[in-house]
Amino acid sequence: MHVLGAADVPDLCGRAALVTGATSGIGLETARVLARAGAHVLLTGRNAEKGAAAMRDIAASDTRGTIEYEAFDMADLAAIAAGAARITATHERIDILVNNAGVMMPPKRKTTADGFELQFGTNHLGHFALTARLLPLLQRGRARVVNVSSNAARPGAMNFDDLQGEKDYAPWRAYSQSKLANLLFSRKLQQLSDASGWDLTVVAAHPGLSATGLV
Repeated sequence: MHVLGAADVPDLCGRAALVTGATSGIGLETARVLARAGAHVLLTGRNAEKGAAAMRDIAASDTRGTIEYEAFDMADLAAIAAGAARITATHERIDILVNNAGVMMPPKRKTTADGFELQFGTNHLGHFALTARLLPLLQRGRARVVNVSSNAARPGAMNFDDLQGEKDYAPWRAYSQSKLANLLFSRKLQQLSDASGWDLTVVAAHPGLSATGLV
């Protein structure tokens, strides 16, 4: 069985990609591979210093593409709206969107700037909002939308009676629910695209166990 890797990525010259959570871990490596294949890659993250470091890291590697950085926090809907507005004002289209940024199992319940449970708010709601606000650019690019989920979704369940974990917060259960939400979002977005003629390709990915700062 052939395991797909960076060498299998086709030529992406002339394509525009956006990767959330691209200052470290899976997001950084994804951005590097896309840039190496010739894409113009927009990295996003919440820390400008880490963004600058990621830009230097990618620029120092063998890359044919170009890179830029946009700072906003995926746990803040107002920041997402402002970031999406800036991107829309300066880009004609997006060909690839990788919804990668995430939070995994904080031991105590935390919330986003808008009061949502941190994992559900960041892993799902933030990317839902970003994708919706970038939809015109995605339609112009006939984009591939990749939602980074996890096999942790398998035991997950949508607890609509306590969606934000206010009554009974459990780190693993909340994380699993957020990853299941990624899958449900992927399926529904593809259905909407098919029904509305948006011409998107929506997929979800399990990245496997990776040695990143997430855990």
